[in-house]
Amino acid sequence: MRLVSFSTPDHTARPGLVLGDEVVDLSHASTGLPATMRALLALGPGVMEGVRAAGIGRAPRYARAGVTLHAPVPDPPSILAIGMNYRAHVAEMGRETPKWQYWFNKQRTAITGPGDPIVLPTVSEAVDYEGELALVIGPRCQHVPADRALEVVAGYTVINDVSARDWQWRTPTFTMGKSFDTHAPCGPELVTGDELGDPGRLGIRTWVNGELRQDSSTADMIFGCADMIEYLTTAFPLEAGTIIATGTPAGVGAGFSPPRFLAHGDVVRIDVQGLGELENPVVQGRAPRPVGLN
Repeated sequence: MRLVSFSTPDHTARPGLVLGDEVVDLSHASTGLPATMRALLALGPGVMEGVRAAGIGRAPRYARAGVTLHAPVPDPPSILAIGMNYRAHVAEMGRETPKWQYWFNKQRTAITGPGDPIVLPTVSEAVDYEGELALVIGPRCQHVPADRALEVVAGYTVINDVSARDWQWRTPTFTMGKSFDTHAPCGPELVTGDELGDPGRLGIRTWVNGELRQDSSTADMIFGCADMIEYLTTAFPLEAGTIIATGTPAGVGAGFSPPRFLAHGDVVRIDVQGLGELENPVVQGRAPRPVGLN
């Protein structure tokens, strides 16, 4: 099953089911389903039967080409990302293979959708791309053992862990350098596990302006998807709609000599096998204006 968050000119973002070239409006009153993706995911695996029924019911359908797609979860409760999780990426950065999972957070306000611009902040000269597989959590969960961890995954999608490297390297926590506005492009679809198959054996590639920069497989991950969920939920619960970025393979801009960071006019395209392509243009930001001040 493939889910999206979409909008039309007369309606804000709501969840949809992709059927061929059409999107079924799951928020329509005839479905009896919630009007937001987070609320839909919180209902758990059993609700998916209702989603399937809506696909053949009386809910309105729209041509996919005529709607605007947003990040599959436009308002995630949190975005958690693991660092140094691909063996070849660890090598290109001159680091040692980690013994423990190394986590940081991206502010949820960084989320943006397919086709939306990645904005280069005026205060950074080292903005980088990181193509990644992302997991999206279903119902709230905690203390999940690895052998059952994939049961709490509502679906999988593509994320670009955009990084302002100069800000990232100022502090070991990474949060500032990972959280500028628009620096978490995500999408286009949320694909359920029964359709995707084994998330540990997916091809992952990133192009910048048509040039292949990253070409790897999730099989190169040091810590697998189930291990990540077990580790995180040992400490705290994961809420419905939480996005987990699983790390990036070799080929990031910072790994070149000299570095090859993003510039105005670039286009970044990421493909994760079975999940579709996430493409975003890169634009130079303007001097920021204060918000929330009289």
